[in-house]
Amino acid sequence: MTQTQSIKSILQIVAQQLGTEEAKLEAQLLLQYVLNVNRAWLISHENDALQPNIHALFEALLKRRLSGEPIAYVIGSREFYGLDLMVTVDTLIPRPDTETLVEAALGEISLHDEYSVLDLGTGSGAIALAIAKNRPQANVIAVDASFAALEIARQNSANLQIPNVQFLLSDWFAALSHEKFDVIVSNPPYIEQNDAHLTQGDLRFEPISALASGADGLDDIRKIIDDSLVYLKPQGWLMLEHGYNQAELVADLMAQTGLVGVQTLKDLGGNNRVTIGRNPLIVNTHWA
Repeated sequence: MTQTQSIKSILQIVAQQLGTEEAKLEAQLLLQYVLNVNRAWLISHENDALQPNIHALFEALLKRRLSGEPIAYVIGSREFYGLDLMVTVDTLIPRPDTETLVEAALGEISLHDEYSVLDLGTGSGAIALAIAKNRPQANVIAVDASFAALEIARQNSANLQIPNVQFLLSDWFAALSHEKFDVIVSNPPYIEQNDAHLTQGDLRFEPISALASGADGLDDIRKIIDDSLVYLKPQGWLMLEHGYNQAELVADLMAQTGLVGVQTLKDLGGNNRVTIGRNPLIVNTHWA
């Protein structure tokens, strides 16, 4: 008969094997997942014995993580802006840096008025759902060219009971007709297609179509900016996430297209992460 081990001893062994505090925290997350408990329960029951079948499942998941698979894919979820989102290999893993984009959008969307918002390349739905949750009067349309990703986004919307989001299969603006929006947001692919980072770390497992975009990483950003004025209301905002070293190029592209009030916002790490610009057009209601 296999001797059982306590939760505390198992975590200590893993910590010794892996040698980093981050790895220990990830081991805790895996144990929380297999036991279906929160961190407080895990800490208060650290002397409880872990049953062999649960221990075996934990070891199998830990092996996947040690092979390099992102923990978000291993446990099938990731927290983003206070939302627990389901993620799969069909979606990009939401990252804290992208919360800068959500904050920028919320700053321009009234809590009480019916603003129209478009999220381009929604993936798991992270950005669209965070905005919709915090601005329940807003009407949000979230598009993606991946049917599989949209199914995940729809499931997240249902799980979180956020009703004010409509999901649409579309290659950027392609499936939209004459809609115009107060705010357009996007975290598009922006990594250079030959960037070595694409073959390293978590990026190895994520969908390449959601990461890379041409030789300089700006192909999709150019397309979005070029077409944005057609879909922005007068005084409407375009807000784009981009690489830390792309801010000046993105700002120049926005200015060349005719957007005004262009500025770049920094993420939590102090890196240039989001650039925003406004449609200058004002509807003239006074005719000569």
